[in-house]
Amino acid sequence: MNVSKTVVGIDIAKRVFQLHWVDVNTGQIVSLQLKRDVFLAHFANRQQCLIGMECCGGAQHWARQLAMMGHEVKLLPARSVKPFVTGNKNDRHDARAIWTAVQQPHVKAAAVKTEEQQAMLALHRMRSQLVKFRTAQINCLRGLLTEYGEVMPQGKANLLKGIVEGLARLSERLPAMVIDTLRDQWARITRMDEEIDMIEQRINLWRKQEDACLRIAEIPGIGLLTATAAVAVIGDPKAFKSGREFAAFVGLVPRQVGTGGKTKLLGISKRGDVYLRTLFINGARAVLSRSTDPGPWATELCKRRPFNVAVVALANKMARTVWALLAHDRKYQKGFVSQPVQG
Repeated sequence: MNVSKTVVGIDIAKRVFQLHWVDVNTGQIVSLQLKRDVFLAHFANRQQCLIGMECCGGAQHWARQLAMMGHEVKLLPARSVKPFVTGNKNDRHDARAIWTAVQQPHVKAAAVKTEEQQAMLALHRMRSQLVKFRTAQINCLRGLLTEYGEVMPQGKANLLKGIVEGLARLSERLPAMVIDTLRDQWARITRMDEEIDMIEQRINLWRKQEDACLRIAEIPGIGLLTATAAVAVIGDPKAFKSGREFAAFVGLVPRQVGTGGKTKLLGISKRGDVYLRTLFINGARAVLSRSTDPGPWATELCKRRPFNVAVVALANKMARTVWALLAHDRKYQKGFVSQPVQG
């Protein structure tokens, strides 16, 4: 870190921004509150600063704007800032905590994403939300039909097969307004299917145009969603020192408890992006359960460890492979064996 740079901690909000810094020349502690419309103008007239902000809504936008002015910006996870908050929680104390955390060498900063990468993540979030809504609607419809003796098998495909006949049978016993409402709910589920398909088509269009997505899509278990989400979440792969660090960010490495020189490994940490971790694990599960040739490493692992443990281990390996291909700009090679760095 360049000591000549002024370090500024910023607690951002919708309309009010709290700043905290120490003047490098006089040692004066400054706590300043700015309105949204004058926030960028304040930094446009300042020398280059090291700016720290929490990863929250709008942080990526402001990071890009400040970086274009020549400032160095670091986005810090909220859990890394929280230990430095002293006293009652308020904007002034939060800005001071960010100012302290951004200067700690052990605190890892998140990569600043481009607008294109954020746009892809927005598509993924909207698709994920629609899938949740669709699942809730299907469960609600199945529960209502069960109340009248029409038990539908689990799964959307099974519900599709029996819903028409089930509603036809119920129409002979129930009022028409109830049947019409049930049919409206089923039509709503169909519209959600169409919206989800439309979003997936747009995601696929971006995948075809992005070389990084095409390269990591060659990895077994990495499909359309995982490839595009991984590229968008990683941002700049150089933000991670190694594939293991990226796997730890996703939450696919064991938690550790150590004391007295003894370390005990627990379950996976489940830190980082829940959505991306789910995609990796589902992809690994598909490889081990459906692929006829998952590879010698995965085959031997399944022989000596429980299936779910093998799934998470393969997901960890997939995450490391994704980082390696992106960080070193390489193509996937089946059966590739990494070599230690010489010298």
